[in-house]
Amino acid sequence: MGRYVARRLIQAVPLLLAISAVSFAILKVTPGGPLAAYEGNPDFTDDDRKRLEAAFGIDQPIPLQYVAWLQRFLTGDWGTSFASHLPVLDLILERLPNTVYLMATVFVVVLLLSIPIGVLAALKQYSWFDHVITGATFAFLSTPTFWLGLLLIVVFGLQLRLFPLGGMQTLGSEFDPVDRMRHLVLPVATLALVQIGSNVRYLRASMLETIGHDFMRTARAKGLAERVVVLRHAFKNAAIPLVTVVALDLPELFVGALVTEQIFGWPGMGRLFLDAAFRFDYPVLMGILTVSSALIVLSNLFADVLYGYLDPRIRYS
Repeated sequence: MGRYVARRLIQAVPLLLAISAVSFAILKVTPGGPLAAYEGNPDFTDDDRKRLEAAFGIDQPIPLQYVAWLQRFLTGDWGTSFASHLPVLDLILERLPNTVYLMATVFVVVLLLSIPIGVLAALKQYSWFDHVITGATFAFLSTPTFWLGLLLIVVFGLQLRLFPLGGMQTLGSEFDPVDRMRHLVLPVATLALVQIGSNVRYLRASMLETIGHDFMRTARAKGLAERVVVLRHAFKNAAIPLVTVVALDLPELFVGALVTEQIFGWPGMGRLFLDAAFRFDYPVLMGILTVSSALIVLSNLFADVLYGYLDPRIRYS
């Protein structure tokens, strides 16, 4: 196992370099840029353009710009934001705790709800519970995130006035755990309802396939309790597709939820990425894209390792 993990990590290096190079090139060739605001300004001369291009470091060919950026990035200098003129790493570290706070809560809520719901829906196939869950999951999967978030704001924020409309806490107030929890409810519900629907569908389908196998009948024939048969034998084998989905969700702990954070005014990584995209803030975009790419590769490696625990037939040589 150790050799397999080490080999995968070594193989990830050229992959991450290729991803960063392609991302860098796409950003550079995209129309716009940090000087787009000066387009059409009669007072903006060619000398001004050359001076600003040199200041932003975009006066060199794209390959040279990428090599210079990569050298700085590997030494811990992630560049300086074109818009705020602050170090990119400082901007990310400022927003990262807020995103981890939100996304970790969503992650826990989704797992705590989707696992028992998916298992029960499979065990009670074609019952009223299964029909209700199937209909609800399809409804949430078909609902756009921005529409669901706005609907929750209108119903529970404006009409019922049960929860705040946005932000992390009440402005001007001191730290209050209850106030923080109330601000969490609507954004967590917006993200969790969609993800729960997806996870329940995967787990239900996998459980239905697993409970029909011969080893399930053998486990019951041995006199094992139904709870042991379901959790130790059925769920452990049926969880592999769910592990894949959950592993792909892990990078969101860093990247955040772009649409949801924007709707609820949550000061996290998703909102930072969107603001940087609108301002053509290349250093910030590259910092977020590079780290998120690394997290995606690592999360897939984590899923592969977990497969070996869930299914003893999987061996890594």
